[in-house]
Amino acid sequence: MIRFLAPWWLLTLLPVLAVAGAYVWRQLHRRSYAMRFTNVDLLRTLAPRGLGWRRHVSAAAFLLMMAALAFSTARPSVDTEQPLERATVMLAIDVSLSMQADDVAPTRIEAAQEAAKAFVDELPPTYNLGLVSFAKAANVLVAPTKDRAEVLAGIDALSLAEATATGEAVFTSLDAIRSVPADGADGAPPARIVLLSDGYRTSGRSIEDAATAAAGANVPVSTIAFGTDTGVVDIRGQLQRVPVDRLSLQELAERTKGYFYEAASVSELKKVYEDMGSSIGHRTQPREVTQWYAATALLLALIGAATSLLWTSRLP
Repeated sequence: MIRFLAPWWLLTLLPVLAVAGAYVWRQLHRRSYAMRFTNVDLLRTLAPRGLGWRRHVSAAAFLLMMAALAFSTARPSVDTEQPLERATVMLAIDVSLSMQADDVAPTRIEAAQEAAKAFVDELPPTYNLGLVSFAKAANVLVAPTKDRAEVLAGIDALSLAEATATGEAVFTSLDAIRSVPADGADGAPPARIVLLSDGYRTSGRSIEDAATAAAGANVPVSTIAFGTDTGVVDIRGQLQRVPVDRLSLQELAERTKGYFYEAASVSELKKVYEDMGSSIGHRTQPREVTQWYAATALLLALIGAATSLLWTSRLP
């Protein structure tokens, strides 16, 4: 369907219609004048055989050319559907104080950051990617986006804090996923949550509730456990053991049909998105077709010139 981006320019059709009206009036007037000449036989001897209908071809081509040019000034366009990739991955990274333990070289948090950045580099560029950090609460650091530089900067800027709200990380990630525009597609975008943590929840809603919410939203949560059972951290001058809660992380992954890993590598992280489907939405955008009208005007001008030269030996 043709739409016009600058419809006010359609007023340029008025002079074209005026010229067309004048041409029609002139032809009718000319016919009336010819009827007043009663000696038709004499008229035939004085005037050569006329062009008949052919004399109108050049004029019609000229008028249509002007109409095409008038339409082109209004910037005609057609609606086109542009595909938009909606598949979304949310990275949720634990920034609790236990993540400073050095039982995973160089530390748990640095290993998590390194693995997360490797994952960002490997993720297909058409996917949306968001970043959530969680300690006592969960925060969206980067909303789902295709801007990888923004996510990498967010990973580098992570800072540690007290407590671990693993369940809140899942709920916050689900909220971020729901914020992805529909863009003409039906339903929520296909999504995954990749949660990097040492596991033990000490704040916020339970991991069980989070697993139920993620399963209900059909969003698998893949969990990656960092650390060992012998990890320790210095908190306010006291060494505290920070073993990894593998059971909770594994249960979260299983209940949501995600993957559970104990070590991070690019090959393992690839599994998180290899099974991801993609949902192609469509954003309707106008595509200007002014060149079509300009080309039509040029063609009509050529037709008018050719027929006029052929039948009258002069340009219109």
